[in-house]
Amino acid sequence: MAACGGRVGFETEWGVSLLALILAIVSLLIWIVLTFFRGSFWQLLAFDDDITKQESLAQWPRVATIVPARNEAETIARTVESLVKQKYPGELRVMVVDDHSEDRTGALAREAAEQAGAAGRVLILQGAALESGWTGKLLAMRQGVESADTQGAEYFWFTDADIEHAPDTLRRVVQRAEREKLDLVSLMVLSQVKSFPERLLIPPFLYFFLKLYPPSWTASRKWKTAGAAGGCVLLKRTALERIGGLAAIRGEVIDDCTLAQAVKRTGGGIWMGLTRKSVSLRTYTSFTEIQDLIARTAFTQLGYSGLLLAGTLLGMIVTYLLPVIFSFSARPVVWRLGLAAWALMAITYLPTVRFYRMSPLWAGTLPVAAAFYTYATWISAVRYWLGRGGQWKGRAQAPVKSSAQ
Repeated sequence: MAACGGRVGFETEWGVSLLALILAIVSLLIWIVLTFFRGSFWQLLAFDDDITKQESLAQWPRVATIVPARNEAETIARTVESLVKQKYPGELRVMVVDDHSEDRTGALAREAAEQAGAAGRVLILQGAALESGWTGKLLAMRQGVESADTQGAEYFWFTDADIEHAPDTLRRVVQRAEREKLDLVSLMVLSQVKSFPERLLIPPFLYFFLKLYPPSWTASRKWKTAGAAGGCVLLKRTALERIGGLAAIRGEVIDDCTLAQAVKRTGGGIWMGLTRKSVSLRTYTSFTEIQDLIARTAFTQLGYSGLLLAGTLLGMIVTYLLPVIFSFSARPVVWRLGLAAWALMAITYLPTVRFYRMSPLWAGTLPVAAAFYTYATWISAVRYWLGRGGQWKGRAQAPVKSSAQ
């Protein structure tokens, strides 16, 4: 009887060891694929717009800047000031659409324009009543487009109301669009990394985003992948008309990437890059605030699918957490595989850490951030199931889950 019990124990231990070995191999293979076969998403210098040589154009097109703004009293003045101070050789108009703010967003935007001596170039629009099937942000963007159309704008520059742009930002994106014959150009601006939650979790946000939408694949016509950074999007008017206007994406929560996909699907050229010169004024002082940032779109990204949610949670565990666990295994082959996977993880994350000018030691913390993102993704699903998905400025923008789903 004792021999039988010992055999069962041995078989159980052997089975666990085999499972650990298989999972360790899978984790390492995942990181080999991500490192060498995922469009070099982690090599940020390849799409750093700040190092691009500036050139002059024979003729600079008319541009209308559209700023959807809701409860942005803390940042709107600096945003408007940075927009009217653009060193752009062509004609530039700014439309701020005050989307039913409960603070002084509209008034502060107007004051900022007046103080900058640019009141004649800045139009403050009162947001229209929310229409069925539209998200508030996209409806505000449409209102700005309709106003800009009357002025013959050739490009629309969509920007968030909490971003301070460098004086040459518009010049650079227009130059790229004209030179490379692109319909959509977007820049991921620099986010704040002052607080501990920001340092731990904001750089991974960029890393995960670029992994989902590798810029090299986005720019290539050979791939269907299409990403965009909604805080700074330059869109050609004819491209917007070709996709059917903003009505074509009116109910989308992830409006920037959906817009890029629509433009690319209809034959348009797109490009996405990074910049340190333009800066997000949004700060996150707590983990809860960043949790809400992630939860707003995480389940939307999965198409509100429970099956994809389960697969994503499992994938995050195998990809980011098991390498750390296996690195402390007593079995040499397992800990070596785990450590190798963790090393590749840190190596690919290091350029993002350096982009934010943080200590290289932060490169080893990606598994901790991944655990937080996994939890926030689950929270995103729960909120959707409770009818509170896609929260933006106090509005639930994700479609309500019906009983049939």
